[in-house]
Amino acid sequence: MITNATAPCVEAMLDDLRTLVETESPSRHLDALDASARAVAGIIDDRLGGRAVLVPSEAGPHVRWSGGGEPKLLILGHHDTVFPLGTLERRPFKVEDRRVTGPGVFDMLGGLVQAIHGLALLDDLSGVEILVTADEEVGSRASRALIEERALACGAVLVFEGAADGGALKTGRKGCGTFEITITGRASHAGLEPAAGVNALIEAAHQVLDIAALSRPEIGTTVTPTVASAGTQDNVIPACATVSVDVRVESLQEKERVEAAFAALAPHVEGAVISVRGGVSRPPMPEAASKQLMALARSLQPGIEGKAVGGGSDGNFTAALGVPTLDGLGAVGGGAHADHEYLLIDTMAERARLVAGLVNAIRTQQWS
Repeated sequence: MITNATAPCVEAMLDDLRTLVETESPSRHLDALDASARAVAGIIDDRLGGRAVLVPSEAGPHVRWSGGGEPKLLILGHHDTVFPLGTLERRPFKVEDRRVTGPGVFDMLGGLVQAIHGLALLDDLSGVEILVTADEEVGSRASRALIEERALACGAVLVFEGAADGGALKTGRKGCGTFEITITGRASHAGLEPAAGVNALIEAAHQVLDIAALSRPEIGTTVTPTVASAGTQDNVIPACATVSVDVRVESLQEKERVEAAFAALAPHVEGAVISVRGGVSRPPMPEAASKQLMALARSLQPGIEGKAVGGGSDGNFTAALGVPTLDGLGAVGGGAHADHEYLLIDTMAERARLVAGLVNAIRTQQWS
């Protein structure tokens, strides 16, 4: 049941959001992530009661909480952000013109706060679990197994990443991953003995063109070389080069095609050696995975839109298991990973009420 206090206090939500934003949490910074996890756990305990547990990992602590009883629903999020320590000094938490700005307000600290305050509207939290991970922004390698375990145990997942444009929920996501190509050549003097070397930079140029040609944008596949480096001095034939490639796919068939193509890359320059590592680490999230939950969201909030997007999240993992998953339930705003990141204050209470309605309906199986 939803309690009589069906209007969450926006000022309290902003206070909690300030606490999280001002506890900086860059991925891979273990001390900062430990402090951030404790801040998240403290807010959960204050608002929901019980005791949140820190789950240690090589990437930093994850936060788990349970309302008890048979698990029926997983609330999923992350507390790591992409911003380095010190960003807060340059770009502090600020409330102005009905917007909140600051590192991580949209991706995804605002979503965590809305989820917690939405759950606080319920007088019974049995069957609800919360998992807030420490490494989503860097691939979820240390949290994926736990995410999948709890998703299967609960049977339904709500993901509190930021909303799509206009506040739309995210009903599908591309699979995504990164490939690293290393080209090994042979150094020589660029003036005295250029032919004695094997130019890794020239080979890298060939590979960039071959790799970019793997894209099939007409079916949603993008293969984009993004970072390259080569050489040591301007008078030395480069002996090594590296290329990083971002890959996005909408289907498992395209995942398999692209991964096979990377495995088959062959050198153009005689004597060059190519090695490839990486892959499409997040499988696609098909829109079918969100169909039932999206229909439920529309019944609770008529007019809310759903949209498939290109970015990945931990919802990709849960949807790939066949667990019903709805994403984009977090902050309404924009500018993820950018200096202009923002959250719209006037949407916070409405999103929190949507959380309460979804949780109530899922637990009573009104959505199945």
